[in-house]
Formats: sequence, C-alpha cells, structure tokens
Amino acid sequence: MDSRLRAVVTVATVGVALLASGSAVAVRRQAFVVSQVNGTWGAAIEVPGTAALNQGGNAFITSVSCASAGNCSAGGYYRDSSGHFQAFVVSQVIGTWGAAIEVPGTAAFNQGGNAEIASVSCASAGNCSAGGYYRDGFNQRQAFVVSQVIGTWHTAIKVPVAAALRHGNASITSVSCGSAGNCSAGGEYLDNSRGHQAFVVSQAHGIWGTAIEVPGTAALNHGNADLSSVSCASADNCSAGGYYTNSSSRQQAFVVSQVNRTWHVAVEVPGLAALNQGGFAGISSVSCASAGNCGAGGYYKDSSGHIQAFVVSEK
Repeated sequence: MDSRLRAVVTVATVGVALLASGSAVAVRRQAFVVSQVNGTWGAAIEVPGTAALNQGGNAFITSVSCASAGNCSAGGYYRDSSGHFQAFVVSQVIGTWGAAIEVPGTAAFNQGGNAEIASVSCASAGNCSAGGYYRDGFNQRQAFVVSQVIGTWHTAIKVPVAAALRHGNASITSVSCGSAGNCSAGGEYLDNSRGHQAFVVSQAHGIWGTAIEVPGTAALNHGNADLSSVSCASADNCSAGGYYTNSSSRQQAFVVSQVNRTWHVAVEVPGLAALNQGGFAGISSVSCASAGNCGAGGYYKDSSGHIQAFVVSEK
C-alpha cells in the first residue's frame, strides 16, 4: 500500500453543538472533515472557513471525492447571516484542507436563498466537477454545475437545457468524472404536466453540453422519475440508474449507459419485475470499474410489503 495513502470519509454525520439561551436551546449545526492516513483515522476538524460563512448555524457536507492521496474536494451548504442557504466547496491539497468558499457565481443565481451542492467528483488532483441546485427569483429550483480546474473553482453555470426541459424545479443529484474535464451528471426536472422526469448532461473537454431527458424514460415513465446515481469509468463512458413510475403507478428501477458519448435507451433493471411485487423499487448507487463493466444496487418491496436490497451487474 502506498505509504501516502489517505482517504476521506463522506460526511454523513455533522457536528452539533447545543447552545442554551435562557429557557430556549438553539441547535447550531457545523460541518466537519476527517482524514485517514496509512490506515489510521485522524481527528475530525471543523471545515476551515465555515465559521465565517455559517452565521446562521446550519452547515452540512453532502459529498466528498478524492482523486489521489491527500487531494480531495467536498461540498455542501451553510446558512448565512440572512438565514439563506448557500452552496460551498472546499478542497484538500497534499493532506491539508483549505478554506471553504461559497460556490463562485451562485450569489447572483440564488435569489431564492436556497442553494446546495449535492455531488462532487474529482478525476485528478485539483480537477473536479460538482452540481446541485439553487432557487431563482421565482422560487423555482434550478440545476447548476461548477468545475475546478488546476485547483481553482470556476464560476458556476445553470445547466444548459433543451427547450422541452425548461419548466423549472430541476436539480442535480449525482456527478461523476471519467477524466479531467469529462464528466456526466444527472437528476430530475419538472415537466409542463407537473411530472418529474430524469435527465442527464455531459461535459466534454471542459464544456458542459445540453441536458436531455434520459432516453427511453418517456416511454417508461407515467408519473415521476429521477436519476439518482451516475458513474463514469472513462471519458464518455458512464452508467446511471434511478427510478420511474409505470402506467400502473408502481415505482420501478431503471439503468442506462453512455457509450462513446452517446446515451443509450434506459431499461427496467433486468429481473427486478419478479422481485418487486410491492411496486416500489429504485437504484441507489452505481459504480463502474471499466467501460461497460459496472455494478448497481438499490431496493424493492417484496410481496409481504418488506423493503429488500438488490444488486445488478453490467458486463
């Protein structure tokens, strides 16, 4: 094992301090990071810089990604002094965490005061992409992406969308980078029939393309759909999964693959129909080791009404 090996745990739990104020108790939630070096976990620290940002006392890390030993990035949200939620990113360089910053550009977007990073992915040290959502001046949720290039976070952009997707309430739920500047992301948006649909968007050579509805989900989805996880094994070769509601109002899981930059048609997870007698299934996580060789896992409800776990492989 490389003696420099470090890993950073995804922060699923945050530090909480209780501050008494007269008879009331105020809960101030802070974000922390903790690193593992040579197999030993060090001491957790408050995310540097969040003390100044998090004046409203509600900060949380939602996603962490490490490209190499001691070189990671993370993102989440905090509450500012006006009580608004803002998105932040923070990076670790050669084992040292720098100061968190508000995601560049989101101050202009986030007129509704509710922004968040949902997912971060790093392809190499100092080269990452992230995505999430903000609320615009009409209180509509909009999806954004932001890229870090050679250690510098650039200005976030609203996800470019085709005309058919321009109905608001969109958000990124997952981002994955196959190589620096070559990433894919996905999530959900609200269509003009007030149904939720799944979308994907890809970045090539540092430029984000136009988001599209996940191919094939228009035929599958008769209610609500969402893309919950994406994983890219290499540039332009990714797999993803999520859920949709069929014509019988039963929630089913789907998988979809991108091959040489082209997204293929989504399919119901093979074999899951026999298991999902309770009509409630979805993909939770996808991971690809190499192009066309991925694994995914999720949940379904059996005939007794119990939630069960499943795994499925692409090969």
